[in-house]
Amino acid sequence: MLKKIKVQDAQVGMYVHEICSSWMDNPFWKKSFKLTKEKDLQALSHYQIKEVWIDTDKGMDVHVEAQSVTVEEEKLQINNALQEIAAQVKNLKPRASLQDELVRARKILGEAKKAVISMFNEVRMGNAIKIDQAADLVDEINQSITRNPDALLSIVRLKNANNYTYLHSIAVSGLMMALGKEMGMDNATLKEVGMAGLLHDIGKIYVPSKILNKTGRLTDEEFAIMRTHPQKGWEQLKLSDEVGEIALDVCLHHHERVDGKGYPDQLSGDALSLYARMGAICDVYDAITSTRCYKASWEPAESLRKMAEWKDGQFDTTLFSAFVKTIGIYPSGTLVKLKSGRLGVVTEQSEASLLKPVVKVFFSTNSMAHIMPQMVDLSKSPDSIISKEDSQHWGFDLEKITAI
Repeated sequence: MLKKIKVQDAQVGMYVHEICSSWMDNPFWKKSFKLTKEKDLQALSHYQIKEVWIDTDKGMDVHVEAQSVTVEEEKLQINNALQEIAAQVKNLKPRASLQDELVRARKILGEAKKAVISMFNEVRMGNAIKIDQAADLVDEINQSITRNPDALLSIVRLKNANNYTYLHSIAVSGLMMALGKEMGMDNATLKEVGMAGLLHDIGKIYVPSKILNKTGRLTDEEFAIMRTHPQKGWEQLKLSDEVGEIALDVCLHHHERVDGKGYPDQLSGDALSLYARMGAICDVYDAITSTRCYKASWEPAESLRKMAEWKDGQFDTTLFSAFVKTIGIYPSGTLVKLKSGRLGVVTEQSEASLLKPVVKVFFSTNSMAHIMPQMVDLSKSPDSIISKEDSQHWGFDLEKITAI
């Protein structure tokens, strides 16, 4: 059985199923492991982790008097909270056809990848960032997000370990602008937050590749080096008079937390700018929905649920609610089961309701067989979502299915 417990109740012999914290903020990049040494417990406390999920079938159980929450209780609470956020949205803005925008978005992404690789390489060689070129790229991303955000955001999520750093920069840029639109920012500010997303991880060029691409758990020394990338990036961007204050701020502070337990400056509360808080949310979401050299990606809806679990202390709760409204509680790429017994993949958000996205159905759980793929707009259908599903459990390759 899975139980969530406070770190002070953890003991050697327990099996940690998952840490209740973004894996980017601690060296425990392996999702599950057994606590075999006292120093593992000390490390949990050292990195200010508050809670962990333990698997009592694989290790020791918690003491009877200690407080714990089952995974079913936790999921119910979080799902109810996400449903309440989604229900607040009345009318979404009209969007361009997903299929039409996918064609444009693929072209933009191809050009953007080349531009970002070139930009990072220029910095590696000691040259200044070409802001004009980056500004044109941000404008293209902004236009695509305006037409239909699901197109670009869905294809940029499909990245591998080799191109992660570059596509992550593009994805965070897009997410920052999509979130900014939800918050009513003007076009000039949208372009600034888009630029901030594009440049936020520039400091990773100074992290040795053997650390950046390590498949195992980082040592404390390696983790300390990894945590230097915001400061290194800020120092690089400061060399250019053309880089704006928002981009500098997001680069330096996208790993800060609202409770002051982030890095590099341990800022908290009002000391953290709006843009840094936006950057923290967008950076984490894209990172955990992406396959990395040391971990498999989480599905979009599961990632959102995990972030909701972590949000107290890590994220600005008001901004997190705005982010949920931006991508929906069933983001593109989510496998869902419908009341009719069909399984489908969410392809885009409906203009009517975040609770009723457009779904590509392809499988019947009644006959346990594939069916002719069909696009279903749940806002115009008597069918409805009854659960989110795990594609690995079903053995489906969602990337291939969405391409059918």
